[in-house]
Amino acid sequence: MNASQALLLEKRGRILIATLNRPDKRNALNEDLARAFEAMATDLDKDVRAIVLHGAGAGFCAGLDLSEQKERDPFEVVQISRRWHAIKERLQFGGPPIIAALHGPVIGGGFELAATTHVRVADSTTFFQLPEGKRGIFIGGGGSVRIARLIGVSRLTELMLTGRRLDADSAERAGLIHYVTEPGQALAKAIELAETIAGNAPMVNYLITQALPRIADMSASDGLFTESMAAGLSQTSPEAQAGMREFLERKKGGQP
Repeated sequence: MNASQALLLEKRGRILIATLNRPDKRNALNEDLARAFEAMATDLDKDVRAIVLHGAGAGFCAGLDLSEQKERDPFEVVQISRRWHAIKERLQFGGPPIIAALHGPVIGGGFELAATTHVRVADSTTFFQLPEGKRGIFIGGGGSVRIARLIGVSRLTELMLTGRRLDADSAERAGLIHYVTEPGQALAKAIELAETIAGNAPMVNYLITQALPRIADMSASDGLFTESMAAGLSQTSPEAQAGMREFLERKKGGQP
């Protein structure tokens, strides 16, 4: 299997559906998928307004493909970790919003990949797990930062120490996912959300996905200043001005 087969891309209007396509390996992350994500980020059509990411087969992603691993020295491990950090940085900050449609196992590196996306939908078969500690391994795909920001350091610590499974309802309560659906319905819900998000002005989607994570890293004073700058950019854009005129016309006509 080559990189283009490992990640299937289907464009539906302004939405790109990206499917992890290694179902026989439970969509485990490998070199082919790394290259495929890099290519997707580099070659993304400018008219794509939202991306839906999901997995073929029985689950979203079972983590790193250990069958392709070999004994490595520490520097090699660091390089692999940093490559995945760079890939996920491009996914999170490089383009349109990404909506994850999750089902079945979301384990290890798959959990870290899901945490990279902007909106997460999971059906009720979904479970999350970080079993690396049981194997004497510390996570290396960005989870210590991204998952911690979603659910807090304390809860992440417990999940890493115990390696226990977190089901979809518990994940929603913890703030890890935004929607829980019936089995098999996560993809349809994610596409519905993507259609809504794609209808926003590209600039405001960009500002939301770019500014909010950075504001979270700032002092309150710097964050508020950045918020004002983002507001100034968005509210004076042609799309925002057209939307405001439309709103005022509807209000003048007595429409909600």
